[in-house]
Amino acid sequence: MAELLIVDTDYRSINDIRQIVENSDYSFLRIYQANTAQKAFDILKQSQPSALLMDVSLPDMDGIEFAKTVLQLYPDMPVIGISGLKMFEIVQSAINAGVSGYLLKPLSKGELLNTFDRVLKSVIKKEMNQTVSQDRFEMDLRKPIQSAVQYIQLHYNESLTLKNISDKVYLSPSYFSKSFKEEMKMTFVEYLSWIRVQKAKSMLRMTSLPIDVIANNTGFANSSYFATTFKKIEGRTPTQYREYFYLERTKNAQLK
Repeated sequence: MAELLIVDTDYRSINDIRQIVENSDYSFLRIYQANTAQKAFDILKQSQPSALLMDVSLPDMDGIEFAKTVLQLYPDMPVIGISGLKMFEIVQSAINAGVSGYLLKPLSKGELLNTFDRVLKSVIKKEMNQTVSQDRFEMDLRKPIQSAVQYIQLHYNESLTLKNISDKVYLSPSYFSKSFKEEMKMTFVEYLSWIRVQKAKSMLRMTSLPIDVIANNTGFANSSYFATTFKKIEGRTPTQYREYFYLERTKNAQLK
């Protein structure tokens, strides 16, 4: 699945980007968002997106250093810098860090989509061509936890247990559980719930499917358990999340 991670503290800017993406040829992109470098690193580790769109001014880390670190970890990932500051030194630093593009706020729809055309098309085409082979799980004995994460991301909507995933990667349940928490900084159950909620958020934003259908499509046993888990992770119920998203989108549309 083609995904875009937006890292910014400006929620209005994030909503603007969402609207541009949703009303373009890139509407298929699943969007994640983070407001700090640390949260972005967590998402990058758990679900590698197709591209990163980041403000160069972050509250917990210098944005240029963040971009450098990301590109060291994921050298093939397009990184697009954005900023409200029109300063040559920042632009030059971003380019020297290896970013694929640099855009000024407020973002222009044309400039953003032109940048996507330039840096994203080849990446997405490659991912789309790999879709058929994604269902074939490839175990890497050197990286059992990352292999398990890959399997979960591909089969999150199925009935998954710690036992059957540990069997997939040839580890005992107890050792797998301990190793998973050490590497992912959360338990297997917490991660499975998190990834299912992220998939559900996209469906809540992009579709008008009923809550119980979304719950079923993302692997939850029932809508009640889905709502409880969703609220625990996101701080609001699925219905409240959907209502808030559409309210914010309507407000932003009226402001333009």
